[in-house]
Amino acid sequence: MRIGHGYDVHRLVEDRPLVLGGVTVPFERGLAGHSDADVLLHAVCDALLGAAALGDLGAHFPDTDPTWEDADSQELLRAVRDQLDGEGYGVVNVDATVVLERPKLRPHVGAMRENIADCLEVATERVSVKATTSEGLGFVGEERGVAARAVCLVAR
Repeated sequence: MRIGHGYDVHRLVEDRPLVLGGVTVPFERGLAGHSDADVLLHAVCDALLGAAALGDLGAHFPDTDPTWEDADSQELLRAVRDQLDGEGYGVVNVDATVVLERPKLRPHVGAMRENIADCLEVATERVSVKATTSEGLGFVGEERGVAARAVCLVAR
């Protein structure tokens, strides 16, 4: 068994959708990035890649490659799952936390869990998604960005 940790952050900007865990969350701003900037899925990808010692998301899907411009991060997560499969690893579980002041994510967490589980081809019960605020502190508290952290366990 191997443990991985992932972290991602993106700026909040005008004229972009807010996509988290593959769910478009109604909000007046979205996240800036080369792909759909889904910080939750990016953190999960990095955790999985790290657990298998396969590098990080940027090494596999560089923001200099036009192939990944506006990409759906669920496709990135599926590609990471395929890489893990190729190395003989299966996902045991994922636990992730999104840090943002608003909007409230509770109504969307179930769909996020289902999307992640579907991409990873595991039962939804193996995926945890939580949301918290930073109590008004830092770039998240000032609503300038959103962060996400993920840990995972993989096994051969």
